[in-house]
Amino acid sequence: MTRRRFIAISLAIDAIVVNASIVAAFFLRFGGELPEFNFAAYAGLWPLITAIYLGAGYVSGLYEPERTENLWEVIRASLQAVTLGTVLTAAVAFFAGPRFFSFSRLAILLAWVGQSVLLVVWRLVLMRLTRIHWPEQRILIVGTSEVACELAVELERRSAWGYRVVGMVRRSDAEPATAGHLPVLGDAGQVAEIVAREHIDRVIVASPVALRELIEEMAIGNDSPVRVEVIPELYEIFIGTVDSTVSDIPLMELTRPATPSWYAGAKRLVDVVFSALLLAVLSPVLLLATLAILLSMGRPVFFSQERVGRGMAPFPVFKFRTMVRDAEAESGPVLAEEADPRVTPLGRLLRRYRIDELPQLANILLGQMSFVGPRPERPFFVEQFAQQIPGYRERFKVKPGVTGLAQVSGGYATTAERKLKFDLIYMYHQNLLMDLQIVVETIRVVLTGHGAR
Repeated sequence: MTRRRFIAISLAIDAIVVNASIVAAFFLRFGGELPEFNFAAYAGLWPLITAIYLGAGYVSGLYEPERTENLWEVIRASLQAVTLGTVLTAAVAFFAGPRFFSFSRLAILLAWVGQSVLLVVWRLVLMRLTRIHWPEQRILIVGTSEVACELAVELERRSAWGYRVVGMVRRSDAEPATAGHLPVLGDAGQVAEIVAREHIDRVIVASPVALRELIEEMAIGNDSPVRVEVIPELYEIFIGTVDSTVSDIPLMELTRPATPSWYAGAKRLVDVVFSALLLAVLSPVLLLATLAILLSMGRPVFFSQERVGRGMAPFPVFKFRTMVRDAEAESGPVLAEEADPRVTPLGRLLRRYRIDELPQLANILLGQMSFVGPRPERPFFVEQFAQQIPGYRERFKVKPGVTGLAQVSGGYATTAERKLKFDLIYMYHQNLLMDLQIVVETIRVVLTGHGAR
């Protein structure tokens, strides 16, 4: 049985157990009958009661097999879930008013007993009849310290959950070549090679401060889908959150997705609604800019250039033309400068107030860009930066934006390394409030012309 199937079955059976126990409790309390007044309170709230109990089960770890790996853990989690669910149900019934707060106290006690017993029994039966087949996780532990060896032992003890510790890596040649019974596969400088050779799925770094450069390379400079975690020291705990534990050893993941799925959906909805609205509202500005370019610079009015978007996928970005014709005919692709001689006087004005970016509202509407995100770069420079700057490919995990933290915080022609730092700060701390702050700051730049990037 797979993990996903186990969770689905657990939710379905628990929902049946919770409600069947309550109905049975009413039958026992009232001599085989269902009193209309008392039972009506349950009948009106059973969907909410079911959700409450399933939520209590989630909080108690009933749907995480790693946390219920033996009989006593199953009993503990089941009792905790049923007790929490009962207390919350009583609170909901109380606040719902007298009509709902008519449960018999004896019926509540009987339901608690039935739910506790049945939740434990069906799980034990399932554990005897079938096993959960976990996908193998090939793990490499970086470090040979005492805590690293302890972590390796704990993971091997949980081998039934798919954990397989392939080996360990020492920090340097000065450390011992052995670590308990596990092989030491090399030193820290060989981690990338070991990961590829041994088909590693998960790297756990046991000394994060001492191996900072390695962590940066593995977390943001590695294109393979390897999960990177650290055993945090005080410094990491101050700036991050613990994501999981193995026994009593905390782990902090460095390669988790930049944003939750709900945020991506909400951001896309905002992009569609406001890009369509702004295209309509700003149509007079778009028309005036078009006429000004035709009169002062001639055709073409618009400038289309291939850029690299999310997942390294190329797409054409649309802008008003701000440079002389064939600006790169002789020089080839070059980055913009603060006082770029190729930019015309009208183009400088359009850039100052970000009017040249307005056609990118069409890119947003098409789903190629977002309002806020790392600015899209050209393939020629992406190839260069990806080779020169560790972690540069990380910025392509999210959709590019018309404006971003780098644009409102750095100079127009600041270095690619500095822009990347701002992009990564945004990616791993972004939220709707931060997006709004960046948009407001961009509007300030547009309206005042000060600090234009």
